[in-house]
Amino acid sequence: MSDTSGRAALLRRIRAWLVLFVVCLVLSGVTAFPLVHELRWAEAALRAMSVPEYLPGLMGWIEYVRDGLDTVDARYPFMLYGTDWLAFAHLVIAVAFLGPYRDPVRNIWVVEFGMIACVGIIPLALICGPLRGIPFWWSLIDMSFGIFGVIPLHIVRRDIKRLAALSPNPWAVSAT
Repeated sequence: MSDTSGRAALLRRIRAWLVLFVVCLVLSGVTAFPLVHELRWAEAALRAMSVPEYLPGLMGWIEYVRDGLDTVDARYPFMLYGTDWLAFAHLVIAVAFLGPYRDPVRNIWVVEFGMIACVGIIPLALICGPLRGIPFWWSLIDMSFGIFGVIPLHIVRRDIKRLAALSPNPWAVSAT
């Protein structure tokens, strides 16, 4: 395999992983907009699957959260503006990954920033979860987003380093 084809293959692989990461980031963001409706749908779906019978703790938590969101939506809808900002932040962060998509070597810092953010989810969940009354098992679910998010970013970072090593001038990697 020539250096040119090796660079091209690495660039395709980097971009594929970045697209997967950005799609997941966007999906997790846009789902923060319709939280009230999503939770009602989730509760109905769980009931239809007889989840209350098999996982009463999960069902109780879903009902509790849905009741809280219904109350907030009915009495204090402005509070949900915070989740709108959460969704917006996901979308803005996703846009930042256009940099490494276009020029991975020059913009490796965005990937490293994303890795730091993913790792930061763990202490956030461990500290703020108990402070907010979140069950530990739910904090584990939250932490899994950081763990599953850092995996593709680690692969991308490793491949960007390989790409840089193949390039005589690492700043000359084209956006093609």
